[in-house]
Amino acid sequence: MMKSILILGAGSAGLIAALTLKRKVPNVSVRVVRSPEIGVIGVGESTTVNVGEHFFEYLKIPRRRFYELAEPTWKIGIHFLWGPLPQFDYAFEPQMGFRAPGLSRPNGFYCEDRFDSMNLQSELMAHGKAFARQPNGAPDIPPWAAFHLENVKLVKALETFAREDGVEFIDAKVQGAERGPEGIAAVILEDGRRLEADFFVDASGFRSELLGKTLEEPFVSFAGSLFNDRAVVGRWDRTDEPTLPYTTAETMDSGWCWRIDHERTINRGYVYSSGAISDDDAREEFVRKNPKANVFDRVIKFRSGRYGRAWVDNVLGVGNSCGFVEPLESSGLMMVCLQCNSFAEMIVNADPTPSLRGYYNKLWAASWDEIRDFLTLHFWLNTRLDTPYWQHCRHDADVSRLTALLEFYQENGPVDFSPYQYGNTANAYGIDGFLVMLVANRFPHRAKYVPTSAERQSIANRRIQYKALAQSALTVEEALAYVRHPNWRWFAES
Repeated sequence: MMKSILILGAGSAGLIAALTLKRKVPNVSVRVVRSPEIGVIGVGESTTVNVGEHFFEYLKIPRRRFYELAEPTWKIGIHFLWGPLPQFDYAFEPQMGFRAPGLSRPNGFYCEDRFDSMNLQSELMAHGKAFARQPNGAPDIPPWAAFHLENVKLVKALETFAREDGVEFIDAKVQGAERGPEGIAAVILEDGRRLEADFFVDASGFRSELLGKTLEEPFVSFAGSLFNDRAVVGRWDRTDEPTLPYTTAETMDSGWCWRIDHERTINRGYVYSSGAISDDDAREEFVRKNPKANVFDRVIKFRSGRYGRAWVDNVLGVGNSCGFVEPLESSGLMMVCLQCNSFAEMIVNADPTPSLRGYYNKLWAASWDEIRDFLTLHFWLNTRLDTPYWQHCRHDADVSRLTALLEFYQENGPVDFSPYQYGNTANAYGIDGFLVMLVANRFPHRAKYVPTSAERQSIANRRIQYKALAQSALTVEEALAYVRHPNWRWFAES
């Protein structure tokens, strides 16, 4: 029976773990060790829809308070400057794999000529709008809305909630850890203190102090599929630019560049392969294409992959300490929330037995591996540039795990019967994400379909309807003014 949990690391991963465990197992003592020498990386954070679900529905954090403290803006999809089309939008609403009313086949079969406007969210993105209007003029904010977050503000908000719930914080530098029969016996601090606990959460980031260093869990590299390993980051203060309700992913010579819109700043980052371009040349390309950006001095280095197991003995790795894939598709906070949710549910309902650990590790290895496959597909399909880097992505990336899906798609086209192959793990993309990438990047298939005149008219009518709704919809700035009004009421508020 767990009576005490010690969490190593006070970034977003450690704080989400602390808050989740304290709220779901309130009788357990939860302490967080925070090193004063390790600051928060001041880059923009982009989420998937499950992050809000975890905060508001699972943890019951009041939406009003979260918006006051974290000051998020919204993300309703990803705008891709990618592949053979001038652009395409991946919206967080079923897009390709479902069949719209009036159509005899899933939406993807009707995108031969046009990819746009197949759902309301993609039309909103095309107009730079965040939410449709309700009859009273207020924004129709769905419960699943995703966020753009500034890390420093997010961490401060999560720490506030954790302290209010009784989580204890210890400011100290960790010197090492002492092994014991159950895995970790204690964490040793630089000042000589020895911190014991029944269970430890390693949220120490890429250092992986407990899982990787002390317990020596083997690392499974994704370098054969995902080639990027560095990022140069910059930002600039917003002037008259509209606040975009989506993340932008733009093809660069040796990688790709994100844009994340915050209320007062715009964050940009160039994710690249050190095997294809030097740090200096990457910085030069980034500045040349983003002359407004104030570029951070530090180059962020990372490796894509996961440890063989996330839960070893009495240690659970969370966030970057147990796995990381490059930033495309915003999997970081998604995985933290999903990991913490499933772990909390398991220990609330059962003792932490070896078979429970085995089940957890199988689930999360499969989830990381599916994210790797999803991202590999992005790079393997992208034909926009023909630089050496992109030739390398198309010719040398390991897509062997995708073979069955690609063969199925080539024979059957964009049907949604293939979840038996993908979309069964806990991540938020599902089979629709794979279909969006295949259709938008014009991967060929042999199941061509010629729409009937009635179907063409149905699609045209729906596009007219979506366009009208988007034209009258609210911008991010307008929606923020509503939710900050003292009379605004969120879903769960009385």
